[in-house]
Amino acid sequence: METVRVAVIGVGNMGTAHAACLADGRVKGLTLAALADVNEQRRIFCRERFSGVHCYSSVKELLAAGGVDAVIVATPHPCHAAVAEQALKAGLHTLVEKPIDIALTSARHLCEVAEQSGKVFALMLNQRTNTLFCKARDIVKGGELGSLKRTVWIITNWYRTQHYYDSGAWRATWAGEGGGVLLNQAPHNLDLWQWICGMPVAVTAYCDVAKYHTIEVEDDVTILTRYANGATGVFITSTGESPGTNRLEITGDKGKLVLENGMLKWWKLRQSEREVCFSSDENFAQIPFDYQEFLHQGEDTAHRGILQNWANAILYGEALTSPGRDGLNELTLSNAAYLSQWTGNVSVALPMDCALFDRLLAERAAGSAFKAGAGQSATEGRYSQRWQVNW
Repeated sequence: METVRVAVIGVGNMGTAHAACLADGRVKGLTLAALADVNEQRRIFCRERFSGVHCYSSVKELLAAGGVDAVIVATPHPCHAAVAEQALKAGLHTLVEKPIDIALTSARHLCEVAEQSGKVFALMLNQRTNTLFCKARDIVKGGELGSLKRTVWIITNWYRTQHYYDSGAWRATWAGEGGGVLLNQAPHNLDLWQWICGMPVAVTAYCDVAKYHTIEVEDDVTILTRYANGATGVFITSTGESPGTNRLEITGDKGKLVLENGMLKWWKLRQSEREVCFSSDENFAQIPFDYQEFLHQGEDTAHRGILQNWANAILYGEALTSPGRDGLNELTLSNAAYLSQWTGNVSVALPMDCALFDRLLAERAAGSAFKAGAGQSATEGRYSQRWQVNW
């Protein structure tokens, strides 16, 4: 196989952006072969925008027609696992937009199906291509920061207006989207947080619903975590602040990392703080350190980079930057945060009670304002800065 024939399932903003990327030949080895969307308006748009590309009204119709080797799933979040499962069982390589799904139960089942299929299964975690996050991960995972003490990520520059939420009937609803800022915007940051620092053992959260907008899900969140070694973490995100902040600070016993304003700053202690604390005969010892700064190197390939990596994995066996199973950790954090909120802001130990989460989520979906079949605006999506790393 020299070229992978790809179908995009779900042609809203993101699906259209992916389709345009493939149609324009921006990913070597991937060809846009088909499109599928349940919305007739979107299919009309697709026939005009992507002339000559087969367009289908359902996943079933697409799979029955054949002619594709792989799919990109860009449907609303609650459909991700179900659609991807159909594709994998049909023998197609699959890439799913973030998040992998809205509930761990469905996501775990999907990962099992993917492993049994033997197909290449990836997730669109496009911010993993940024070299600053890669460098921070290398430092932490390589032990150069020592034992983790504290992590703090303030990521409040996901600002959205009421017009944004009103632009699609599914947006910011429990039945249509499955959550708010934790499910739509912050999955990138939750993924990077655990990718760099590892997973905590307990989560406590405050997920404020409709604090800044007229919606039925959360638009302001504070998460508190505890790690196995006693370290703590704080994650703050919101779509209601402007200009907002994007600042990640990671502290260990051998120094500190700060990522902000497109720069990674590293204070590397020449001696472990723990050693100095119990060996020094000074009251206020100043521990010598070396300081370095790093800027992002090369092109920020983002979505296209993940698509190219997926293509290379299919064609040449290249290791995936964002394997599908990696989506379970990010989803664990958001599911645990919701469960904490729904049960009185208690500390939720990991692994969490998925059955309880599923029941409480179903209750909210049952009372949601979103109804299946509600339309969406026919917009032409393009990769934009708001979907990449925004400092």
